[in-house]
Amino acid sequence: MKLSLCISALLALFLVGCGEKSGPAAAPTNAPAASSGSALTAPVDHLKSAVNAHQDMVKTVDTAALNKAIQLFQVQEGRLPQDLNELAAKKYIAEVPHPPAGYRLSYNQTKGVVTVDKL
Repeated sequence: MKLSLCISALLALFLVGCGEKSGPAAAPTNAPAASSGSALTAPVDHLKSAVNAHQDMVKTVDTAALNKAIQLFQVQEGRLPQDLNELAAKKYIAEVPHPPAGYRLSYNQTKGVVTVDKL
């Protein structure tokens, strides 16, 4: 008796839920602006966004690590480094990282901050 009552209730909920008409689907917020939305270009669009995400991640990690090394240098040496090569020479970093293609590392000596800028 209880089982048939539960099944009837689930069936009623299913039928009521299926009867509603939904409006047009909203565009996803993370879709690239230049995407054509075609099934033929979907793999290319996906790979492009994956490469862009990787480049953004690399830029963030490199600048965070460099800025921490600059702070450590300033605390231990009592001054900011002249350039990023000085961080590598004094073993605060293993080597000056290479930015992703199309970008360059910019070191502001007066503020002691590294940024990644487009060329």
